[in-house]
Amino acid sequence: MSRPDKLLWPEPGITKLIYLQKLTALSPYLLPYCRDRHLTTRRFPHGVQGKFFYQKNAPGGRPDYVRTHLYEGVEYVTLDSLPVLLWLGNLAALEFHPSFETVHGEEPQEWVIDVDPEREGDPRLMEAAARVGEALEGMGLRSVPKTSGASGVQVVIPLTEGNTFEDLHRVGGFLARFLAEKFRTLFTVERLLKEREGRIYLDYVQVAAGKSMAAPYTPRATPEATVSTPLTWDEVKTGVSPKAFHLLSIEKRLSEKGDLLAQAERQSLAPILEFLEKRPAALGR
Repeated sequence: MSRPDKLLWPEPGITKLIYLQKLTALSPYLLPYCRDRHLTTRRFPHGVQGKFFYQKNAPGGRPDYVRTHLYEGVEYVTLDSLPVLLWLGNLAALEFHPSFETVHGEEPQEWVIDVDPEREGDPRLMEAAARVGEALEGMGLRSVPKTSGASGVQVVIPLTEGNTFEDLHRVGGFLARFLAEKFRTLFTVERLLKEREGRIYLDYVQVAAGKSMAAPYTPRATPEATVSTPLTWDEVKTGVSPKAFHLLSIEKRLSEKGDLLAQAERQSLAPILEFLEKRPAALGR
């Protein structure tokens, strides 16, 4: 470990030593969502108040226990063990963003609807997430909400084999348009900020081949050292604050709740796609 006393999150007083201790505690929960994925990290050499950069290519001078996977010209780090996680943490990798597909195939492993408010602290955030969950339940899908660790909430549906990214975009487009029409003052599908007019953006296009998203249980480079954390729907409905889940509280949370996302069953979108195929207007055709 280099410079164990270096402050990475000054506000809560988290040094590199404390950070690596917290990564050790998080590793049984974080690693399953990063293993066998193309990994992008955000590195903050001078802590969260300094400049950062995204890293896809594995850095040089890595230890022998760090394996890599070459994909489309990029040599990705294979994050498959605690030693690799601590090595990345020592390099001030503060966020871990895995791909939606694995290194073994091209199918998405989960469907994610990103509930993205225009401003941090939007009091309607949890209401919006609850509306998404209710709509998915109406479609026969059981979902798990999680804080992004930043300003939004991501609603996650683990998938069985046989789903494609195109399938996700078709169903996601239908769901987002339906909610934006039903709750016109709450939701929008406009990608441009200037067109959103204060409404919460439903991002269904981010789930795509080659793209990535903040992993469950990744720390985030926020002043509070928040952690992307799966929630119960009861917590969403009572308006829990995403800032309640951070590096100094996550161990207690996990000891009480375990991994809520790991408890969710994988589901297929085939029945919904068959339903929509019979109704071209629902797909915007």
